[in-house]
Amino acid sequence: MQDSLAINSDYKRSLLDSLELFKGVRPDDVQELLQKCSRRDLSEGDLLLSPNAKNEYIFIVLSGRLNVHVGAVDAPVLASIDIGACVGEMSIIEDCDPSAYVIAAETTHLLEIHQSVLWNMVDASHELAKNLLVVLSERVRSHNRVIANGYGVLRKFERHAVTDALTDLGNRHAMRDTFPQEIARCLERKDPVSLMMIDIDNFKQFNDLFGHIAGDRALSAVAKILRVQFRPHDLLVRYGGDEFAVLLPATNKEQALVIGDRIRQVVSGDTKDSKDSLIQISVKISMGVAELAPQGTLDALIRQADAALYRAKHAGRDIVSD
Repeated sequence: MQDSLAINSDYKRSLLDSLELFKGVRPDDVQELLQKCSRRDLSEGDLLLSPNAKNEYIFIVLSGRLNVHVGAVDAPVLASIDIGACVGEMSIIEDCDPSAYVIAAETTHLLEIHQSVLWNMVDASHELAKNLLVVLSERVRSHNRVIANGYGVLRKFERHAVTDALTDLGNRHAMRDTFPQEIARCLERKDPVSLMMIDIDNFKQFNDLFGHIAGDRALSAVAKILRVQFRPHDLLVRYGGDEFAVLLPATNKEQALVIGDRIRQVVSGDTKDSKDSLIQISVKISMGVAELAPQGTLDALIRQADAALYRAKHAGRDIVSD
C-alpha cells in the first residue's frame, strides 16, 4: 500500500542522518521535496522490485528489512537491505530494469522517492549528491565482489559437477561433454576411435570382506594406475560405482585390446598405493572394448563396450574382451 508521507518539524536532522542518502543533508534543503514523497508499506514476502519490471523509484528502508534474490524469487538470499539503506538507485541511474528480485523479509516501511524528485534533491543539496555518489560507488564495488565471488563459486560448482570426488577423475557428466567432442574430431580426421569399459572384479565381495573404506582406497589405487598407464590424450572417467570408461582416440579395436591387456596385467600385479597400508591384496579388473562403427554414436559405442565387458565377466573375469 502507499500513503502520503507526512513530513513535519519533528523530522529532525538526526532522523535524516540515520538514512544513508540523507546523511549530513540540511533538512531545510529537502523539506519541500520530501513532501512529494510517499511511504510504501510491505508485508513479509511482498515483492518490491523484479527484473523485466520497470522501476522509477528509489526506496529507503525506514523499518524492517528487504532481501535480494538473483535469478528467481526462491533463489538464496544474496544480500539484505537494512534500515537506513536504499535500493532501486541502479535501475534509475542506468535507466534499465532491476537486475534482481527485492522482497520484504518482514513487515517493512519504505520512503518512496520518484526519480524526478530525486534529481531535484540532487540539485538542491550538495551533500545529498555526494551521498548518492557514495551509494552508487559502493553498490558497484558490491556488485563486483558478488560477480567475483559468484564466478569463483560457479567455477567450483562446475568442477564438482564434472569431477568424481573419490578418484579426482571426470565423472559421467564430464563424459557426456568431452567424449562426443573427441569422437567428432576423430571422425573429422577419419581416425578410428575405441571405447574401453573397465570393471573391478568381485568388488562387492571386496567391500563386504574388507569394508567400504578399504573399497574406496582400492578404487582410488586403481584410478591412479589407470591415469598413469593411459596416454595423456585418452579420456578416462569414473563411469560409476567400480566401473571406469576410457575413450581411445586414433585407436582401432585390435590396438585397444593390446593396450587393455597390458594395463590389466599392471593392475593385477600391483594396486597397492605405497602410502596406503590397507590395500594388501591383489585387485583384478575385466575390460570390454568396442570400436566406433561408421555412423555410430556414443550411446551405441557404450552399449557395445558394455556388452563386451559382460562377456569378459562371464568368461571368467581378469580378461579383456571385444
